Amino acid sequence: MRTVGVEEELLLVDPETGEPKALSAAVLARAEADDADQDVFEKELYGQMLEFATHPQTDMAELGAEIARCRKEAARHAGEIGCAVAALATSPLPVSPSISMNRRYQWLAEQYGIATREQLVCGMHVHVAVESDEEGTAVLDRIRPWLPVLLAISANSPFWQGEDTSYDSYRSRVWDRWPSAGPTELFGSPERYHRRVADMVATGVILDEKMAYFDARLSERYPTVEIRVADVCLHAGAARLVATLARALVETAARDWRAGREPLDHSVSLLRLAAWQAARAGVARELLHPATMRRLPAESVLRSLLDHVRDALADTGDLPQAEEAVEALLRHGTGARVQREVLERTGSLREVVTECVRLTQE
Repeated sequence: MRTVGVEEELLLVDPETGEPKALSAAVLARAEADDADQDVFEKELYGQMLEFATHPQTDMAELGAEIARCRKEAARHAGEIGCAVAALATSPLPVSPSISMNRRYQWLAEQYGIATREQLVCGMHVHVAVESDEEGTAVLDRIRPWLPVLLAISANSPFWQGEDTSYDSYRSRVWDRWPSAGPTELFGSPERYHRRVADMVATGVILDEKMAYFDARLSERYPTVEIRVADVCLHAGAARLVATLARALVETAARDWRAGREPLDHSVSLLRLAAWQAARAGVARELLHPATMRRLPAESVLRSLLDHVRDALADTGDLPQAEEAVEALLRHGTGARVQREVLERTGSLREVVTECVRLTQE
């Protein structure tokens, strides 16, 4: 059974005003003083962000429990210095990001200018184990059209600088300002994958391999495929669903590769349209179906995803929980819907943040 690990980026906010606070260094100092959390939390590009990483897990219930535990520990450490954490992919309130200064981050600020200064966004990365670069590349080629569906499921960023963007995942639109971000063409072999990344680095436009910000890539640290397309999810249960479906997609793709089934040869242009539609609509309206690249109701596309990975989910025992979670998502909506409902009810973006602080730890 393939192991799965999750990295989540959380927003540090003032518990009274809801405004982001650049206190990550102080929160990390608290975490480092705790033996249990020394290797869990990490620094990010901005002082208003905190990242944590789970351990690799094979049991999705245990992974979900660890995500919830890490969120509560982050909240505890933040609370000790007078701030709170929120699983928000963008800040609902206006913010001027504070860049954490080290040599790498300084290079980013100088190279990309305003695009760096406007990148205060929080994502979720899912690492799924693969046996080799050959298997990993085959997986990347076959999961490409399904990644926008994971984005739609995770959508949790409707607001930007105090305004409703009309997108459910505006984070993904901001993230795509990086020159190396987004979907990729078919690679066909690990040699072609690594040559492509090396060629990108050789241009000097990106700093190194870590900046190959593909929607999914071979991890340069672990023997995994790293799926990077999702918003950080408001609810820990939604994060578990994204991780569960990500593992099932990887396993299904690997089986298809071994069986000699070729990947769908959609162009990057079509994949970008699918990602845009997912960011705009979430699961509330229409998505592009991964096979046909034509619009269908989001409910139909989500059920097609379940059908596509049904055997893999059944083999790991995750099928009943995944089906139940998808039904709940279709009933209650994503984090974007929750945020808009709170604003409609209260008229206050500050109250949106307050409610999301609470829901982050549920």
